[in-house]
Amino acid sequence: MNQSLTKSAESVQNALASHGLSCQVLELSQSTRTAADAASTIGCEVAQIVKSLIFKTKLTHRSVLILASGSNRVDEKKIESQVGEKITKADADFAKAVTGFAIGGIPPIGHKQAIDFTFIDEDLLKFDSVWAAAGTPNAVFNLQGKDLLEMTHGKVISIQG
Repeated sequence: MNQSLTKSAESVQNALASHGLSCQVLELSQSTRTAADAASTIGCEVAQIVKSLIFKTKLTHRSVLILASGSNRVDEKKIESQVGEKITKADADFAKAVTGFAIGGIPPIGHKQAIDFTFIDEDLLKFDSVWAAAGTPNAVFNLQGKDLLEMTHGKVISIQG
């Protein structure tokens, strides 16, 4: 356990360890809140940034996590066809209640509640190395694209229109 990590980042480090991953959470001095910020701070392509986007279904209020490549936009119609109802971007309160983390620092794992639907952008699996948020707007961890599938059990799809 790394004593220098904030509580949120430490919880992500513990979740990674519980999944048998040796990824190391890093808390950086500059913001990684947006994909562009993260890529600039880390020194990688924007496409290598894993955006963890929380949506909710409009009628049943189920949680939807989309792990998108930083360079891609989500085609909500594609997600709606997967979940069987319309979706809406989750507000900050819903995101925090479901994941336990604030928007801008939501990791792919370690959430407060089980996520109802998880979708992984197929473009992330093209990379050997990707970077994901680790609980705060300046905490990240590096992993292999294929590890996203193993740790989230998400469904790999094309998220773009």
